[in-house]
Amino acid sequence: MLNINFIPFPELETERLVLKRITLMDADTMYTLRSNVTAMQYIPRPLMQTLEDAKKHIQAVDDKINLNECINWGIYLKESDQMIGTIGYPHFQLDHFRSEIGYMILPEYNGKGYMTEALTKAVDYGFSTIKLHSIEALVAPENVGSRRVLEKCGFVKEGHLKENFFFNGIFLDTVIYSKLNKGI
Repeated sequence: MLNINFIPFPELETERLVLKRITLMDADTMYTLRSNVTAMQYIPRPLMQTLEDAKKHIQAVDDKINLNECINWGIYLKESDQMIGTIGYPHFQLDHFRSEIGYMILPEYNGKGYMTEALTKAVDYGFSTIKLHSIEALVAPENVGSRRVLEKCGFVKEGHLKENFFFNGIFLDTVIYSKLNKGI
């Protein structure tokens, strides 16, 4: 079984990005991200309605990080320290050395390679530091951009679940991608 510890919180760096802990000072950007219809169109969660929703979300994730139940980074542009998205491991299966990875980005930063850069770094951390054996990503079948990012980063499609998730009165399909750690 994996033993995880995110204290001190790991800060990761790429050529153009810094992945670091989100704080309440990022509540405006979190609200912008999670209330944006385009950013949230493939994420089956309610849109945030207020800045207070963003603060509560940040605090809830922070509490889970402190309990070593998940890890979530803000994705920041190195040149401006502007938060443009999030990436993290929201659900660990410690007995199976496996975790889900999830991410989102402000729409104006789509198509610039930022998510591929962040995902590559987060996956490397998952395999080399956390010692995961496999990482999965759950994607809406229509989310072609996310599927391309996963494939660029070496994830393979494992399955397509039909109507397995109920949200806003409809059943949604889920495509499962995964990547194995060949180093273990």
